[in-house]
Amino acid sequence: VQLQASGGGLVQAGGSLRLSCAASKRTFSNYSMGWFRQAPGKEREFVASISWNGGSTYYTDSVKGRFTISRDNAKNTVYLQMNSLKPEDAAVYYCAVARTPWGQDLNLDRRYDYWGQGTQVTVSS
Repeated sequence: VQLQASGGGLVQAGGSLRLSCAASKRTFSNYSMGWFRQAPGKEREFVASISWNGGSTYYTDSVKGRFTISRDNAKNTVYLQMNSLKPEDAAVYYCAVARTPWGQDLNLDRRYDYWGQGTQVTVSS
């Protein structure tokens, strides 16, 4: 499975961006997806995950109410809508595939089997 993330860019604080991650295989629709981010000098951290059919989602506390993860299995694509962006949201954002329909530990990066190349999000204050 190859993943292609896009949609990053420069935005002012309070603004919005929508990230996309396109998967190369139809089997994408059987698996959970996640978004992680890594800021300079920091460890990669979990942002959000979504089950195979979009019926379950999970967010890290710092983005709850501002970010929304969704997916379109017909397009093999997962999205991350980011609203009310803050300077501390600035990072390289990565999408990933976990070969499970869903799970309680999808906040852990070791659960993921395939990773995209990352897309840069910059938030100016």
